[in-house]
Amino acid sequence: MTENAYTRRDDDSSSSGDGDGRGVGRMTGTVLVTSGTGKTGRRVVERLTALGVPVRSGSRTGEVPFDWQDDTGWEAALRGAEAAYVAYYPDLAVPGAAEAMAAFGRTAAECGVRRVVLLSGRGEPQAVVAEEALRGAAKAVEVTVVRSAFFAQNFSEGALLDGVIGGELVFPAGTTAEPFLDLDDLADVVVAALTGDGHAGAVYELTGPRSLTFGQAAEELGRATGRPVRYVPVTGPAYASLLEEFGVAEAEAAFLAELFATLLDGHNAATTDDVKTVLGREPKDFSGFAREAARDGAWHG
Repeated sequence: MTENAYTRRDDDSSSSGDGDGRGVGRMTGTVLVTSGTGKTGRRVVERLTALGVPVRSGSRTGEVPFDWQDDTGWEAALRGAEAAYVAYYPDLAVPGAAEAMAAFGRTAAECGVRRVVLLSGRGEPQAVVAEEALRGAAKAVEVTVVRSAFFAQNFSEGALLDGVIGGELVFPAGTTAEPFLDLDDLADVVVAALTGDGHAGAVYELTGPRSLTFGQAAEELGRATGRPVRYVPVTGPAYASLLEEFGVAEAEAAFLAELFATLLDGHNAATTDDVKTVLGREPKDFSGFAREAARDGAWHG
């Protein structure tokens, strides 16, 4: 799931694992991190900085201006960078995303960027179209795609945060299981692909180590917080209406409801070994995420 309006909050951290011999630290040139203040971007910035890699944190209002809706600043952000982490806003599945990826790929190639790591959504057919648009336009640039399962941090930093605090998670997932991915694992994989060798052309599908239904996730969150958390399943249209009540535009609410219906129909329920393949260790379990988030005060409310 990419950095859409649901999974992102714009206003942590360990270095990447040793992996399987693909290497960390072989590339030390400047890295542009798009959406650098988002949930994934800021973690990538922190890890690169800890490794001593020069970083440009791109955002709409930051020191390195970068706006996905305004390509006039892309060249300045990319010029002189050796690599880039691409987290497209609002989502690779939205209309226009493929065109934006093609434009970014062309600009990156023209600016001499050598490597791009793209955050994509697992099991999103339209996101694959955007992935291919980037690959086709980037020409000789090394492109690695990281397809993510549903972020565990959606419960602690995203739109489900208030539901956990209030004790009621309203969401259109039914009884479908999802292998929630901890963003620390995602960031470690991204940094390994940005700085190490052997990842060019790879497509990694990242998941946690086990799949849980949203009802099971709510139970684990309840244990971690020390107070009851209940999952309330709703239909997609009902969820879209609820989002509109909270101020989400009608078109965006409809898109999100449709996206979740696509993602949570069971085809993404299986886990993968790709985190271990890249990092040489198992991904973090959801219960570990919940305990750490509770310890760090995510749900003090």
